[in-house]
Amino acid sequence: MIPDMFHFRVIKESKDTRARTGFFQTLNGGVETPVFMPVGTLATVKSLSPEELLNIGVQIILGNTYHLYLQPGCEIIGLFSGLHRFMHWNGPILTDSGGFQVFSLSRLSKISEEGVRFQSHVDGSRHMLTPEKAVEIQICLDSDVMMCLDNCIAYPAGRREAEDALELTARWAKRCKKTWEEHSPRKNALFGIVQGGMFKDLRKRAADSMAELGFSGYALGGLSVGEPKDIMLETVDCALPHLPDSKPKYIMGVGTPEDLVELVALGADMFDCVLPTRNARNGQLFTGSGTINICNARFKNDTEPIEPECECYTCRNYSRAYLRHLFMTRELLVYRLNTIHNLHFYMDLMQRIRTAIRRGEFSTFRKDFYRKLECN
Repeated sequence: MIPDMFHFRVIKESKDTRARTGFFQTLNGGVETPVFMPVGTLATVKSLSPEELLNIGVQIILGNTYHLYLQPGCEIIGLFSGLHRFMHWNGPILTDSGGFQVFSLSRLSKISEEGVRFQSHVDGSRHMLTPEKAVEIQICLDSDVMMCLDNCIAYPAGRREAEDALELTARWAKRCKKTWEEHSPRKNALFGIVQGGMFKDLRKRAADSMAELGFSGYALGGLSVGEPKDIMLETVDCALPHLPDSKPKYIMGVGTPEDLVELVALGADMFDCVLPTRNARNGQLFTGSGTINICNARFKNDTEPIEPECECYTCRNYSRAYLRHLFMTRELLVYRLNTIHNLHFYMDLMQRIRTAIRRGEFSTFRKDFYRKLECN
């Protein structure tokens, strides 16, 4: 068996919540947790350079196995010995296995015990993604954290469907781990994914069985797929305690700033979501008092930055009036400037969360966070 070179340690725990701060080491650098990972599906966080990401405070980014397998393909990425050199990013990278993309493009795919047979949304070509192949592609990508292939289901789903997805994900996880142990030359990490729909007993069962398999870390998948917020939080609350505290706990595809604060309180360590980057391109900007839509007419003559207290490049140099002008005229610069601000907001939020936990002040931070939102 290949020894796991991925190391995680808990540094500080909250006394009155399950919030914790920690650190994990990868072959391409260390990451402080709780951490938010910007989504770079196709080997780029849209509109930003790696240097801009570093300046914002990004520690780790996410790529996607499904999309990178189709474009540009392993043959080209292999010429650069992996994603890091290909995209000029020297920090850690996590790659999703493609399970969620299979779910979101379900009309083009068919799931069986063997894996997922799908038709490319790019050119219509047909492919087979097995658990083994998902890991092999990620080995080619040379990501620091790889994910097992999972069977993600929609909400609402019946108990039988959720149980079937849970069991198939567990069987696939065993095959992923075997391939990782036999073929991963650089000893990068592999995370298992917990499914089970919104059924608490199934989530607990899935978490227990996944923990028994022994992975570098664990993720909760199949969330933020249309379920109400309270159900999502209840599902996380019941599942996370069944995962080993000695390993990082990752909530996939979530979420809003409020989601991050609440999920950290429940004991989550890692997050990813397209929200800050996608919303930036749609003109929605995050502030400590809530979101603003820059296309709103009230910003036409506004000489203030997005958020006066913000220290990001955009807020230090540009006004709301200018950003609105760029957005209304569809100038490309606005996508970059808006994205810089939104990602800076998320990075700053996570930094303040980590600091509050280390100081034993997370509950106070949480109350102040909501108080500022309510005052808006």
